[in-house]
Amino acid sequence: AGPRGRMGLPNARIVDRLGDPSQPRAVSLIAIHQHGIPDRFPDEVIAEADSMKPAGLTGRADLRDMPLVTIDPSDARDHDDACYAEADTDPKNKGGHIIWVAIADVAHYVRAGSALDREARKRGNSSYFPDRVVPMLPDRLSGDLCSLHEGVPRPCLAVRMQVDAEGNKLSHRFVRGLMRSQASLHYAEVQDAMDGQVSPRTEHFLEPVIKPLYAAYAALKKARARREPLDLDLPERKIVLSDSGKVTSVAFRDRLDAHKLIEEFMVLANVAAAEELFAKNRPLLYRVHEEPSDEKLDALREVALGSGLNLAKGQVLHTSHLNRLLSQAAGTEHSELINISTLRSMTQAYYHPQNYGHFGLALRSYAHFTSPIRRYADLIVHRALISAHGWGDDGLTPQDIEMLEETAKQISDTERRSMIA
Repeated sequence: AGPRGRMGLPNARIVDRLGDPSQPRAVSLIAIHQHGIPDRFPDEVIAEADSMKPAGLTGRADLRDMPLVTIDPSDARDHDDACYAEADTDPKNKGGHIIWVAIADVAHYVRAGSALDREARKRGNSSYFPDRVVPMLPDRLSGDLCSLHEGVPRPCLAVRMQVDAEGNKLSHRFVRGLMRSQASLHYAEVQDAMDGQVSPRTEHFLEPVIKPLYAAYAALKKARARREPLDLDLPERKIVLSDSGKVTSVAFRDRLDAHKLIEEFMVLANVAAAEELFAKNRPLLYRVHEEPSDEKLDALREVALGSGLNLAKGQVLHTSHLNRLLSQAAGTEHSELINISTLRSMTQAYYHPQNYGHFGLALRSYAHFTSPIRRYADLIVHRALISAHGWGDDGLTPQDIEMLEETAKQISDTERRSMIA
């Protein structure tokens, strides 16, 4: 709105045409604009991204011969994380495993205080809609230089983790490296290969790569069962759109062991990052999830009673108590209601420089380390690791540290904004 025109009516300037609001593809654009999600990169940010050159081997461990692979949805555009596992040869760790998780080294390209950095912090995260993604970083980085594409050298921060046969992490070691992904695999083809349906593509990887990943996952699954994180059964829905943007189907997305395997590897790497920085007494952003309030628990108890189920009262609440409620409801007509009510009783997770633990995952220390292409929190954790190990001058700056609390609030808010949109 500018100065008033004739008849005292306010003037307006047309900034953008979103198209016909009744057209399917306009819906997510309207949501983006309504919630103030920045969806255009300023020219200086694009220029900075376009001027970037691929990272070399200087100052990095050479991991290019390690058979790291990425496993993602079939429609993934960027690859943040790669992994590799093998049986541990240490005689003191019989039946144990070595797990490597390598993550795109975004900090190499996005330096504190740069135009790219300011824009990434402002966005906080990438925002995903059924028909489009509003990325945190320009495509030159998110879809190219930072993405761990098959067969090309890419800079990474990697962690080598030693776990025992019961899935307990015995040790971890971080390195700044250069890797070369052996294959960009999809969840379904990896699962099919494990289930005996190999394709010409997966046949080559089944014995040396895929089977050891599942063997390590079997150990981590034991540790998870002991820890008992919250076990909600809320299947994701996959929305399929036609070329014109109309919804052609909404189906439940399969939850394969391949998904769970990557999830457990990422959780373990995130824990290692939090523990490493805590041990080195370095500032970082923790991913915090506090236990539900008494009021929310009382409300959940009411819902449970109404369904003829029981949530024990009067003790310190653990995820195991909620899991017992969920398993009582499993397979009954109340299952969806109890799962949704339990989810609603949860507090929202957020970022904070202080560690208040992660209730839902039943973990004492948790940080976000594995998705720096799409989350700013992970980039801060990467910079903290770079500073802690003296790996270069692109680590956490004094200004980053000074603004940690403000950054935590900012990116917790942008995450909420994306969820609502």
